[in-house]
Amino acid sequence: MIDSWLIWLAIGIFTLFGITLSVVATRANQGTATDYFLAGRATGSVVAGLSYSATTYSAYMLVVLTGLTYRGGIGALGFELIYFAGLSLLVVFAPRYWLASKRWGFVSPAEMFGARYADRRVAKVMALVSIVFLLPYCTTQMAGIGLLLSGVTDNSFDLFQAVLIGAALAIAWTLFAGLRSVAWTDAAQAVMMMVSALIALGFVIAGLGGIPEFLEATIDTRRLWLDVPGPDLWSFGTFIALSLPWFFFTISNPQVAQRLFIVKDFRSMRNMILWVLAFGLIFTQVSIIWGFAALQVAPGLENTSTATPSLLTSGIIPLPIVLFVIVGILAAAISTLDSIALTMGSLIARDFAPRKAFNDKAQILAGRVVVVVVIVFASYFALRSTDIVDQLASLSAAGLMVMVPTVVGAFFWKRSTHWGALSSLVGGSLAAVYLALVQGVSVFNPLLVGVVATISTLLFIVVSLATRAHPAALDFAGDLKDDLERHRAW
Repeated sequence: MIDSWLIWLAIGIFTLFGITLSVVATRANQGTATDYFLAGRATGSVVAGLSYSATTYSAYMLVVLTGLTYRGGIGALGFELIYFAGLSLLVVFAPRYWLASKRWGFVSPAEMFGARYADRRVAKVMALVSIVFLLPYCTTQMAGIGLLLSGVTDNSFDLFQAVLIGAALAIAWTLFAGLRSVAWTDAAQAVMMMVSALIALGFVIAGLGGIPEFLEATIDTRRLWLDVPGPDLWSFGTFIALSLPWFFFTISNPQVAQRLFIVKDFRSMRNMILWVLAFGLIFTQVSIIWGFAALQVAPGLENTSTATPSLLTSGIIPLPIVLFVIVGILAAAISTLDSIALTMGSLIARDFAPRKAFNDKAQILAGRVVVVVVIVFASYFALRSTDIVDQLASLSAAGLMVMVPTVVGAFFWKRSTHWGALSSLVGGSLAAVYLALVQGVSVFNPLLVGVVATISTLLFIVVSLATRAHPAALDFAGDLKDDLERHRAW
């Protein structure tokens, strides 16, 4: 157990550092909606890449993925590598997202697709679907903070305090300077998360006798965890249910898609992708090894999401490093939470507000209000559902699968129509809600993602074939062709 005052001290230092970055970021503000939500489209590759990484590889990794490894073994590595393979979609979609947003001045992904199909209803429905299915993921981040801080202090640092800290910092980073503040703090938090995890893992492996001894003990005592399906989780159906939606995470989740709008040029985008790939490959392996180490140090946990707190309080890792890791995980959760909240703010401000009545100041104000509401909502539900954080994250990913046909069709199928997009988004979302909430289908059941993906895809294709595109619809495939040719060496 760690004294709560030490954690307060570490968080206080981290807070001062983050506030300093945010205050500096405000000096570059220009007062426009584009500047607030996209940092003026002038972000360099290092900050953009680390921001993308921190938004994606969040507290989910050392809380949820480590817990999945603890529970089901090596199958978790395959699951996460499917997501990693999905990052290859960036090569196809990143230049198209960036060129379209730059050419037509789009701020939110939903706004872009509404213009592509020449129907603001598409933008509004995409925004609404994003908000509905991203809220569980926000709750996951808050729950992760609560599990971590309460777990390492034996509940002397209670869940309410932990969630309150996460909410306050996420709101502060976002309200200060919008995306610029979020991106700068994201970059710092990504470095902190990676460095702290690597150092702590080194101490854990050393404490278990070194790499050969760690591997030998794992083979001798946890051989079942090294096989697939493993002890009780990774059946083929479960693997498909969890992996399929995460493969499409890059294009289905607006908070990461919007990161493709912020880089200043194609060269920065290429380097950003390299940063993301390198970060993801390393951190995935760290999280999996962390889970196997927890199996040796703290066997028999009922709630596998507490594997990381149990490892941190085992005494193997020196206290300063433990505090560093705690702050790193806290930073990761805040990074994802404020990124999602800011994206939701842009969705409301750009896609629901009447354009003529909403100037830049009004859009920024609307975005800030939404940020606060989203984070408060996530905090409330985190206090009620910390025992199902893995299911909440996966439900979010499964629900957002309904975006994929509309996104792919927008860039590669000229025949696709606004009616096809609307029917796909609405039909797929209703199917996800019905199966998950009414029928109680688990996110570990492939039926959920299979039905959602099938319904949304079939509706998109069939209805598009049966209807005509709006005369004012944009032709991304044709209109962006010349731009893509000019930048083919990116």
